[in-house]
Amino acid sequence: MNALEKERIARAALSRLMEPQDTVGLALVRAAGAVEAVGIATGEVATGAALEQEISSLLAEEAGTSTWAGLPASLRRWAPCIADLAPERDIETMRRLGGRLIVPGDDLWPEQLEDLGLQEPLCLWWRGHEEPLPPARQTVALVGSRDSTSYGASVTGDFAYGLAQRGYTVVSGGAYGIDAHAHRGALSGGVARIPTVAVMAGGVDRFYPSGNEDLLRAVSHQGAVISEVPPGSAPTRYRFLQRNRLIAALAAVTVVVEARWRSGALNTAHHAETLGRVVATVPGSIHSANSAGCHRLLRDGGAICVTDVGEIAELAGRIGEGAPDEKEAPPAIHDGLSLEDLILLDALPLRSASSVEKLTVVAGLSPESVRAGLGRLGLLGLAVSERGAWSRTKKN
Repeated sequence: MNALEKERIARAALSRLMEPQDTVGLALVRAAGAVEAVGIATGEVATGAALEQEISSLLAEEAGTSTWAGLPASLRRWAPCIADLAPERDIETMRRLGGRLIVPGDDLWPEQLEDLGLQEPLCLWWRGHEEPLPPARQTVALVGSRDSTSYGASVTGDFAYGLAQRGYTVVSGGAYGIDAHAHRGALSGGVARIPTVAVMAGGVDRFYPSGNEDLLRAVSHQGAVISEVPPGSAPTRYRFLQRNRLIAALAAVTVVVEARWRSGALNTAHHAETLGRVVATVPGSIHSANSAGCHRLLRDGGAICVTDVGEIAELAGRIGEGAPDEKEAPPAIHDGLSLEDLILLDALPLRSASSVEKLTVVAGLSPESVRAGLGRLGLLGLAVSERGAWSRTKKN
């Protein structure tokens, strides 16, 4: 067995032994390596003061934890799970499902997960196309309420379809409501090799929730269904919150379409903001409880308001070299005009003509400024004079 396979089996075992975001366990793996960490966590390898000191330093530097209970406390916490360790069995289960286990260093490993630092997952249980996930700048997360309204469903479907048509990969959580509409829209419009990714809170051996089984099966056939917990793991409430950081890390932009005041989608937005990703949200009715969380994000200044696919694509383009398959927009004919010229242009009628005196009143400018501005607009082809009266040209 080569070193990479030993690493793979070790990380498979650790993913069953430790909960996601177990900072002590992740620090142990960082300090000792995955293979030795299994031995330490199961009590087969002794530890010393030097290792505990290194873990303490990692926790202080990367997790902001100044004090912790020590490694013996974590060993007692992991002990009940040792009897269930069967990493080769879990990997074989994935093979039977047509899936695989990927670990850092594999070709399929999403590089953007490294931005999570100590919170980078130990591994990913992967069910779907054997294609690398696109970089963050080509990925957008669409998240929101499980009990979405018809408005939220429509907006999400339009966004997901439009983004997929532009070559983006849409990431969501596979749940009812906004998540489901995001996956469906992306599957309908997708032109990328992986049009959508569902990040699960439980094992990928069964599609949860059961009402989305057919949808998630389609996602696994055309895109990817992934999880950091092994087959057979239950999708607990805590794990739903843990997986949100993966959704945020995979995408350049996280768009909250609908969210109640305390929605889990706001947790995803918080992770995205912490990672320096862009957070966007969709405005809704002030009477809708399903948009209360979105309006909260806007009021607190943590999110950018978006109303169409182009705005989302523009935000994603800021992260990298630009949005895929998009051409740079041609310059607008109004670019470069001064404020006075813009005011004057707005005052010019399109279907009739106005005198300098009337434009002076409408634009609120002096006669001299109006005459000079009309001359500039005339040279640019934005205004035309007939018998001393001026009008706007039809091309603008």
